[in-house]
Amino acid sequence: MTRLAVVTGGGTGIGRSVAGMLAGEGYDVIIVGRRPEVLADAVKWIGPQASPVTADVSDPAQIPAVVEAVAGRPVDVLVNNAGAYLAGDESTLDGVAARWRANLDSNVLTAVLMTTALLPLLRRPGGKIILTSSIAAQRGGGGPYSAAKAALHGYALDLAAGLGGEGITANVIAPGYVTDSEFFDGRMTPEGHASRVAATLVKRAGEPQDIAEAVRWLAGPGGGFVTGQIINVNGGSVLGR
Repeated sequence: MTRLAVVTGGGTGIGRSVAGMLAGEGYDVIIVGRRPEVLADAVKWIGPQASPVTADVSDPAQIPAVVEAVAGRPVDVLVNNAGAYLAGDESTLDGVAARWRANLDSNVLTAVLMTTALLPLLRRPGGKIILTSSIAAQRGGGGPYSAAKAALHGYALDLAAGLGGEGITANVIAPGYVTDSEFFDGRMTPEGHASRVAATLVKRAGEPQDIAEAVRWLAGPGGGFVTGQIINVNGGSVLGR
């Protein structure tokens, strides 16, 4: 039977590139996102091995749609990529609470709910859980977004410790500045781009495919002895630690 991967936030940017790479490796890929038109475009780009599921994976009521699409098949790779930097008015305590909850829901709860729902279906042994974090988790600068992405690190360590005995690995990829995504949503200026490129040691911006290549390694046989790790893919903007 063809191997199966599930990629949340799979309609654009990093998620779409990861899904395309996995399809090229022979996986059937379920891409999950909130916008059906975006998912439809991604399926055209990825090819016939991709199938879309429209769901907001921060909402427990919408998670069953993904489980139904899996249809009882063993899940070989789960890429928890859904997430976003969410701004908000923090001039009041209510505003602070709303922004922090929104960022935690978008970046942490999405991964926790999806992983929990698919955990019984993950292949044993050999299942791979991969979470997408951010350079912001290690150097700050993003307020609640930084905190939410850092929370994924501790969650991945718990998953690795709890599931290692069943032959399932869990790791985090922490990207640096990556272009060709919706992350900055029109907020990036030429000056901001130049400063981020200058902060790298390799003097270029990252691309979604750079992250997909890290997923290729972790999901493939070469990553079978790697678990409980934070993999930095940032061009040297933040050195390993």
